[in-house]
Amino acid sequence: MIMNKDTAKKTAELLLQVKAIKLSPSKPFQWASGWKSPIYCDNRVTLSYPSVRIFLKEEIAKIVELEYGKPDVIAGVATGAIAIGILVAQELGVPFVYVRPEPKKHGRKNQIEGYLESGQNVVVIEDLISTGKSSLNAVDALKEEGAVVKGMVAIFSYGFEIASNNFKEKNVSLKTLSNYENLLEQALDSNYISDKELVTLQSWRSNPSEWNQ
Repeated sequence: MIMNKDTAKKTAELLLQVKAIKLSPSKPFQWASGWKSPIYCDNRVTLSYPSVRIFLKEEIAKIVELEYGKPDVIAGVATGAIAIGILVAQELGVPFVYVRPEPKKHGRKNQIEGYLESGQNVVVIEDLISTGKSSLNAVDALKEEGAVVKGMVAIFSYGFEIASNNFKEKNVSLKTLSNYENLLEQALDSNYISDKELVTLQSWRSNPSEWNQ
């Protein structure tokens, strides 16, 4: 999944610096799913930092071309990956569309916004992978419109086993700039967390739905 160790560490460093990722083992966050979590990730924060968003845009674009070749279209998953998807499409000089979680209830009732032709090669951009369910829902929607989905590139993944299984089941290639292991390694190297906090963070990842600080 990870393309380059140096890029993974640098991405983790930047996400921590701008607080796109927050680690709080002693005061866990509560996700919308109800899970208690010592980590919270909102990569939209990176858009407010020009140097960070430029780094992410360039690195994702490199992976897209290296792994999948230059696509006909870049697709962003709404809403978190719309902006970074546009930046990547601009970097590659290709069209952009975005995919809603479900079709609109009114108007043309689109799920895919933008111009997409059947048979076009598409690479999907995501900001964050947790279980992978919403990301793969976007892939399904693109395929239903006749797109040839070459794969997906995301900024960050928690690296849950369920996500890995979901992507394998759908036979969708996923590459990420960074992931949970590299994040913890970088956080420890930069003294953002202690050895004791590292143990807590590792225990959460092994069983997030049952984890209880």
